[in-house]
Amino acid sequence: MSYLLRRLLASLATMLFVSYAHAYEAGWMQIQTAGATPDAPTTTVALYYPTMAAPRAIAMGPFALDVATGGKPVDKVKALILLSHGISGTELGHSALAQALARNGYLVAALRHPGDNYQDRSLLEKGPERYFDERPRQASRVIDAILANPAWKDRIATDSQGPRVGALGHSAGGYTVLALAGARPDLSRIRKHCQAEASEDPIFCSIGRSGDATTPPPAATPSFKDERVRAIVAMAPTGVLLTAESLAAVRSATMIYVAELDRFLVPRFHAEWVASNLPAPNLHRVPNAWHFAFMNTPSMSIPSHDGDIGANPPGFDRDAFLKQLAVEITAFFDKTFL
Repeated sequence: MSYLLRRLLASLATMLFVSYAHAYEAGWMQIQTAGATPDAPTTTVALYYPTMAAPRAIAMGPFALDVATGGKPVDKVKALILLSHGISGTELGHSALAQALARNGYLVAALRHPGDNYQDRSLLEKGPERYFDERPRQASRVIDAILANPAWKDRIATDSQGPRVGALGHSAGGYTVLALAGARPDLSRIRKHCQAEASEDPIFCSIGRSGDATTPPPAATPSFKDERVRAIVAMAPTGVLLTAESLAAVRSATMIYVAELDRFLVPRFHAEWVASNLPAPNLHRVPNAWHFAFMNTPSMSIPSHDGDIGANPPGFDRDAFLKQLAVEITAFFDKTFL
């Protein structure tokens, strides 16, 4: 029995509930949020949100969206979900997931990470300490901006713990949301890992060398925990640098996805390491999937360190997988927040 069929049968009740609950279309708009200092560049953020306005198919670069651009948002959303893309990525690369969440009542804020996107790769060139420090800080600043934005702050549902906030990330974005949940990086783990396992995890270690992974780590391991983030989904996360102790202390609800044929971030060093050390492991394996299975299929070839990001192993149906993934992630956030 195929993976998709097994998962479909196993979660049929959830799927029926979520599809029945889908009452909205996906609105879309782009905003700019402030940087870390007054003279820092702004951060581009794509907002996907529930609306009653009619959507239309729109090509934005290599990605196709089905959204109501500028449509009026509904009065209340279930929660704010921060979405963090992977290395050199874009705020549009996970639009299928973001649109599905919006149609089911969530506000999704997908940021374009400054210095680590398809237009600007300068952050990694500044070294791993700066790279793994800045990414979660950038994400928290976007949460700050949305929760302070007069157009949005009163629309986000609150409870006794305050505004409902979750996070979703892929690859380096998976690291980012884990850091928001309290997992701590230790850069000495990268150096030791790549000294011992470079032949087994060659793509990750080659990227690390480009950022000078031999630089001595900082004296103290920082924490980027954002207490507002109550639930995270990490898809094929960069995980080898996260300490076992900090993962064991994560209290946010978590769901981890691993692409079993991932060559970009070899699972046993990354996603599986993360899941094995969390206090409540919630690992979902995706058979016959490569690293970029969690992204929309682009309309053109986009090269990466592991080939074309739109390519799939023989027999893997990415569109069907993304539809099922959206159902599972929506159900996970519903279970946490509702």
